Amino acid sequence: MSTDLTPTHRGQAGPVDLNDPQLTQFDVLTEGARRDDIEIVHYEPPFPVPGTRAERRITRFVATLFLLAGLAATVFLVVYIWWPWEYELGNGASKFYTPLLGITLGVSLLAIGVGILTWGKKLLPHEVAIQDRHDGASSAEDRKITGGTLAYMADELGVKRRPLLGVSLLAGLAPVAAVAAAPLIGGMIRDPHENNQLATTGWAPTETAGGATQLIRLTREDGSPIRPEDVSAGGQMTVFPGIAGGHTNQYADSSALLIHLRVDDAQQARDNNEAVGKSDYMWGSYIAYSKICTHAGCPASLYEQQTNRLLCPCHQSQFLITDNAKPIFGPASRRLPQLPISVDDEGFFVATSDYTEIVGPDFWERP
Repeated sequence: MSTDLTPTHRGQAGPVDLNDPQLTQFDVLTEGARRDDIEIVHYEPPFPVPGTRAERRITRFVATLFLLAGLAATVFLVVYIWWPWEYELGNGASKFYTPLLGITLGVSLLAIGVGILTWGKKLLPHEVAIQDRHDGASSAEDRKITGGTLAYMADELGVKRRPLLGVSLLAGLAPVAAVAAAPLIGGMIRDPHENNQLATTGWAPTETAGGATQLIRLTREDGSPIRPEDVSAGGQMTVFPGIAGGHTNQYADSSALLIHLRVDDAQQARDNNEAVGKSDYMWGSYIAYSKICTHAGCPASLYEQQTNRLLCPCHQSQFLITDNAKPIFGPASRRLPQLPISVDDEGFFVATSDYTEIVGPDFWERP
């Protein structure tokens, strides 16, 4: 049942004593509206008779949505904490980690959204008010009116009269709040710098059973080692660390581009290397750089021989390989890390050490 308010209801019958104990919160609301030059011209409660079957049905529907949101958020937390997430070859449970997080979080947020919209559309009163703007500071009475108005609005939400909504809302939103906090707390539980993992790649020398240092060979994707004569002048080759799984995603940050420079270009690259303390990073006319773009991590592997530029196809960053692969175009702001290389006693390329700079995009803790 809708109510089109009369001039009396619109506050035109004179001021109301706010200390009158007989006043209802709606009376306070209308008085406050009158003093603020607000006219409530239409008021329509969704259920004029409280506790009807229709009202209970809507209440249960909204409560179910909130509980569903809480259930989905709880499943999200369970998956986030306990589901296997580390990459593994082939099919496995880890393949479902990200989809499950997306589905559960999506269901939770959707249920909350639909629940709030239904609550507002079906359970809150429909009201039309008109207000004129005015300036000036608020008086004590105005602040009291505001407090009464807020209390009235809280009552209009119907939580007191519909306790199931309050319980379901709390049960539903508490896990959602935990979902928001989980990545932040989870990020602080494990140290991302444990074992220096962000600065270590597959090129790090290993130690043999006898305690000697073993350098890592540059290999093809099939694991075969590479000799200098395998790369012609002006040519390039993608290389991987010669260790178990060196060409797989387990060492996705380790791939490098081995380039055989022409004589004049090699001399220029060697001079620029010496200028920055990398005089022993090249072997002959050969030089190697990380393939991981320092902007967004795409493979920077388009080599333009005539200009000695290395291009990242994702965002068009360009690096000058004869000058320590410094960025000369595009969004990248940091050089590609150079891999120190040499040739071992058997004539195969080896990395004399790991990269001495962080591979890939910048991050705020980068040393």
